[in-house]
Amino acid sequence: MQLNKDVRVGVVLSSGGGRGVYAHTGFLLALEKLGIEVHAISGCSAGALVGGVAASGTPLAKWAKAIAQVRVAEYWTPDGWLRLAWQLAVHKGRGYTGLSDTAAAVDFVRRHLAVQTFEECHIPFYALAMNLSTGAKTYFSNGTLAPRIMASAAMPMLYRPVAIDGELFTDGATIELVPSELMCCKHGLDVLILHHVAANREGQAGLERAVNGPWSMVEILYLLLYRRRPWHLSGQAFSVQHCPAGCGASVIALEPALPELRWPLSKGGPEVQAAAMAQTAQVLGSWRESLLQTWPKVGDRPNVKAAE
Repeated sequence: MQLNKDVRVGVVLSSGGGRGVYAHTGFLLALEKLGIEVHAISGCSAGALVGGVAASGTPLAKWAKAIAQVRVAEYWTPDGWLRLAWQLAVHKGRGYTGLSDTAAAVDFVRRHLAVQTFEECHIPFYALAMNLSTGAKTYFSNGTLAPRIMASAAMPMLYRPVAIDGELFTDGATIELVPSELMCCKHGLDVLILHHVAANREGQAGLERAVNGPWSMVEILYLLLYRRRPWHLSGQAFSVQHCPAGCGASVIALEPALPELRWPLSKGGPEVQAAAMAQTAQVLGSWRESLLQTWPKVGDRPNVKAAE
């Protein structure tokens, strides 16, 4: 049974590193299986990648197969040790902004998009990035998809910033983990589902994990970014609030418990995807009847008009 077409649902996909790519894919596959049509997507970092692919019209099953078989060299091309040593020792790091170029990653994204611009997307889509030129957050919603998606996912130190229209952009997670920006108001949504998969790095345990594990530089960066808790998070697997701007939309936050993945990703991704898919189906499956029967429609709510 399909979800009532009058119920408008949007999704927000958080940052979350490589683990987030698989987790968000599982989440969207679960929505598809539940018959929940998505009317708008916003994403940050990993969420921008998966959200952009989905919004472009690429079948999710095809995308899931692609990331299950992805090779590290398709998204991660770090400089060799000699070049790194030369940059640090001789140039003292001047102008050295990241270990890897983004060209391979941009090409990987481009090859898996069904269309190449925001304007052609089947679903309205927004990608959050940090503008290094101005220090402000930027929501990309027009132009070429692949470089802007990668700009949203260009983790500092790991990747060099992405140049777009003469300005430099880096990972949106540096400014906001879950880019909702009251999307429910903008698109006249009845329900906004936030899928938050950024790993919890709080407390002494998080610090010890960062310092003592492999790739400590990356783990410390995660520690700095992911210890922030956005307003909608409760620490529970499932919670419901309402739009703080008063449009009347219900805001559902999902915080799944997922396996960890180490950088760079070489195994374990499909397991994360399966776990996210199963948890989404379990949590939202029991709410589908509520979505069908009880949520007020856009036209019945004050201060909201359905998007054209």
